[in-house]
Amino acid sequence: MQPLSVEEIRRSFVNSSKSLVKAMTLPRGFTELPWESLDYLGWRDPKAPNRAYLVVRREGGVIGIALNTQATGKPRRGTGLCDLCHTAHHVTDVALFAARRAGTAGREGNTVGLYICADLACSLYLRGLRELEVPQGETAVPEVRAERLTTRVEGFVNRVLA
Repeated sequence: MQPLSVEEIRRSFVNSSKSLVKAMTLPRGFTELPWESLDYLGWRDPKAPNRAYLVVRREGGVIGIALNTQATGKPRRGTGLCDLCHTAHHVTDVALFAARRAGTAGREGNTVGLYICADLACSLYLRGLRELEVPQGETAVPEVRAERLTTRVEGFVNRVLA
């Protein structure tokens, strides 16, 4: 992913109010992000942990999506699978995120939900740059997994925009 400026990120949100975007806290270490290893920029708001953000560069520009979760991190048994990168995690490391749809549908309360890596670090997991605690069944090479991730992210963005 090509690096994004703070202004590009703040202007990109399609499903959030200006006041929420203004209050948004950028990810820790923003200036040191490994952009070359990211397929999208995703993070939990350090000041509001139930809020998260997903920003992706598309042909038509940059699209930002505000997400909400009620995940508490309370211990549960089992594993969960991220809908975006198909990485298996302990259940507490996968969270259900809901995104308000863009436009009129979103103002009417319509949302789209996905189970996503709780830290939104899909790109780092599939490239082996972040350690996993659960054995993985995926055997595809990271490049193929990155292509699949891009396709799934694009589908999610399209559902939010629809």
